[in-house]
Amino acid sequence: MNAALDWLKSIGLNYGFLLSATERDAFLHGLLVTVQLCLATIPCSLAAGVALAAALTSPRPWLARPARAFVEITRNTPTLVQLYCGFLVLNMLITQKLQAHGAANPLTPFVWVVLVVSLHKAAFHAEALRAGIQAVPAVTLEAARSLGFSRRQALLRVELPLALRFSLPVLVNNLVDLVKMTAVASAIAVGDVTYESIMIWTQRDNVLELLLLILLFFGLLTWLVSLAGRSLEHRWRMPGYGQ
Repeated sequence: MNAALDWLKSIGLNYGFLLSATERDAFLHGLLVTVQLCLATIPCSLAAGVALAAALTSPRPWLARPARAFVEITRNTPTLVQLYCGFLVLNMLITQKLQAHGAANPLTPFVWVVLVVSLHKAAFHAEALRAGIQAVPAVTLEAARSLGFSRRQALLRVELPLALRFSLPVLVNNLVDLVKMTAVASAIAVGDVTYESIMIWTQRDNVLELLLLILLFFGLLTWLVSLAGRSLEHRWRMPGYGQ
């Protein structure tokens, strides 16, 4: 390792922090936290997106209108602002309420990042799924009704499975953006790779070197998500569509 670090230093890249066990372990921990954020937010955002899409396409106005309002507000405000409002405002109110009853607030900064990022991307998932649901051929729905499917059964067994296949390219694009969005966790001191890198470069003045590592790491994560998405598109391709 020393020879490689010396060579990198000779071309102007200072990765000397890798020789410090404390800083190296902190950076590796940041990589792990970022992966954990991705693994938590991806399924949560998809589940919330499905629920929102079902609400958006519901014939009941009392369900569809609040869902539409939530989607519009969430899509049109910055994720970082939403995170600050959740963690600095709602979290404080929850803490005060629980402390008044002698209880501790179980919502950690990590949980707030998962909640905010998941709900933010869920709004985009919901719009993609809504378009997919509306793209389901009317004759398919008529066939479902002729088989005695209720509105709920048709949604769960016919519309959503087909909508998922129609919307998969957009959903994968949303998930790629979600992976990059987890970097906002550093704004509330969650120990992800961005936060740990900031802590290191404030001591060593090696901003460029750490930013290159962050770019490579997020590039790898987004490539893996894209690869998985392309694999699903191939497996779930419906014969006769798109040809």
